[in-house]
Amino acid sequence: MAQLIRVALVDDYEVVVRGIAAMLRSYRDVIDIVELDANRPVDARVDIALYDTFAATQGDEDAVRDLVDDPRIDRVVVYTWVREPAAAAAGLANGVAAYLSKELPAGELVAALTAVARGEPLPVPPPARGVPVPAGDWPGREEGLTQRESEVLALITQGLSNDEITARTHLSINSVKTYIRSAYRRIGVTNRANAVLWGVDHGFRPNRVRVRRPTASLSDTPPGALPPV
Repeated sequence: MAQLIRVALVDDYEVVVRGIAAMLRSYRDVIDIVELDANRPVDARVDIALYDTFAATQGDEDAVRDLVDDPRIDRVVVYTWVREPAAAAAGLANGVAAYLSKELPAGELVAALTAVARGEPLPVPPPARGVPVPAGDWPGREEGLTQRESEVLALITQGLSNDEITARTHLSINSVKTYIRSAYRRIGVTNRANAVLWGVDHGFRPNRVRVRRPTASLSDTPPGALPPV
């Protein structure tokens, strides 16, 4: 029997890392999710730290370098929508082992993580699949927000300007403005101040929590559902 790959899921939002854990629940014979880390350092010895870029940097800055330098982590993998070669190259130069696309369905994500754990090279950036797979979870999903709208709204709630959001997400300024307008329509606000208030009231501030052995809490959760956060 193949050895389990010990994985820590890392992001600033607990709902995001819980969503990834739920997505991988059928692959417990391959992936051992040791802990979920929302805005906390990894605490356990793991083969891979899977770093979700939701409302976070893309892998070329200090937050990821800290993971790369952590002796408890063998490899760091960035999990992202961004497919820009320059962004991936900067992350790889920062010590990232691989970039994996959020367009990958669960089975392909597991296969890619397995390859990374074996030290096999992966294409960078990963090829586009055309139609994104709405996997995992994110703040405001129950209100109809797409993941990109949610991410932009999370960054607004954190106080970032449009230019700062553009730099963080690698979206164009026009795309950022489009996501802002569509998010505002979905949540029924017309200005930034009210959007921030809405975000604060609806879980868009970063969390600070560690959940060890999260698969135990997922064991009795029906397929497609998430446990309470």
